[in-house]
Amino acid sequence: MHSSKEMPDLSNTKVTDLIRKFALPAIMSSLVGSIYNIADQIFVGQKLGTAGNAATNVAFPLVLLMVTFSMMVGSGGASKFSLHQGAGENQDAGRTIGNSMIALAASGILLMLFTLIFLRPMMILFGAKGETLELATAYTQITAIGIPFYIMGTGCSMYVRADGSPKYAMFGTITGAVLNIVFDPIFIFVFDMGIRGAAIATVAGQVTSAIISVSYLRNFKSMQLQKEYFSPDIKTILGILTLGLPAGMMQIAVMLVQIVMNNMLGYYGELSRYGRDIPLAVAGIVSKVSTIFNSVIMGICQSCQPIFGYNHGAGNYKRVKETYKQTAIIVTLVSAIAFLLFQLVPHQILQIFQRGNDLYLEFGTSYLRIFMFAIFLNGIQILTANFFPAIGNAKKGMIASLSRQVLFQLPLILILPLCIGLNGILFAGPIADIAACVLSVILIRQAFISADN
Repeated sequence: MHSSKEMPDLSNTKVTDLIRKFALPAIMSSLVGSIYNIADQIFVGQKLGTAGNAATNVAFPLVLLMVTFSMMVGSGGASKFSLHQGAGENQDAGRTIGNSMIALAASGILLMLFTLIFLRPMMILFGAKGETLELATAYTQITAIGIPFYIMGTGCSMYVRADGSPKYAMFGTITGAVLNIVFDPIFIFVFDMGIRGAAIATVAGQVTSAIISVSYLRNFKSMQLQKEYFSPDIKTILGILTLGLPAGMMQIAVMLVQIVMNNMLGYYGELSRYGRDIPLAVAGIVSKVSTIFNSVIMGICQSCQPIFGYNHGAGNYKRVKETYKQTAIIVTLVSAIAFLLFQLVPHQILQIFQRGNDLYLEFGTSYLRIFMFAIFLNGIQILTANFFPAIGNAKKGMIASLSRQVLFQLPLILILPLCIGLNGILFAGPIADIAACVLSVILIRQAFISADN
């Protein structure tokens, strides 16, 4: 673990210097996670076109479900481990790691079995139909085998970071992502395996990341993990899940919105001249491209959490406000870059994933320019969602986290298409972004006014 001498002065050091110091590992970890999701889409799109991109988009809710389990157990276990370590409760800390590993393995195996048993109904529920259904089923049948490895590797990497080895955790994640990218063109094009090749490449990367992360446990720095720490203890597991529940709930909400979005795009797409697959393919492409920018923003916001927490705990509210305002400027600039790219070069972005026909480019351009029109405001909502948990206000953090997709976007994508058809889904994006940003500003103003009083 880092000693206090290694830590910078969180009360006096320049905010931008602190952000630079803390942000890089967080940004890299988030970006690599995005690469996992985007690599398959690019290569599959180039090989199979619109149907291939639609299939990987339809399968994406399963990825979100995997992230849910890894976040619930991983985040909860890492937090509980750090709390026990800080209190000098080494045995409880060791039991937390042991039982977290049990929970990760059990949830991964159960989700894999559930997916394989109910594979086709799941893909239909996620919005697949016709050729897209067959491709999504073929893809997911293979990637399901990697579910336990993904959950184990992702969750375990959080314990590696909690043990003071963020570079090792980053190495494990990056190695898996690189292998995925290298194997994708080999299996898809050289071996002519199509979407199954993409699935095999994904599993290979997940297995590699899991092996690297789990291997670290033999050389845990904080303590020597004893065999008895890995005996199941229901009370410990429930404590882990309780702490990880907010992170898990956020992922579940994102997954539900994705499922509803896929079904609405498919239904109203069939009623339009674009058909079912083009809207599904474009939505998948745009959501994964936007995760690149959101990953950078999330990394910056997460890097500020220790600054917020330290200074709030010390009663230095002026420093908290200064950090929030300076970070808000930075994340808005990042969001503005995304806005300019989506508005100015939509064709070039779309053609990275597939050449497509005129209808694909026409709908894709409209989707990028309309649905992502207010993306320059997203940074404020993400920053606010990270700010409140950092100062111990989990309730407002949950409201800020769920506001964009659950409070605003989900009702809008259900209601607006009733009035204006497929375009209603496109306009739901900017309206939700604006509403979420306004709500975030209101919550922040209330927090700052309370602090001043």
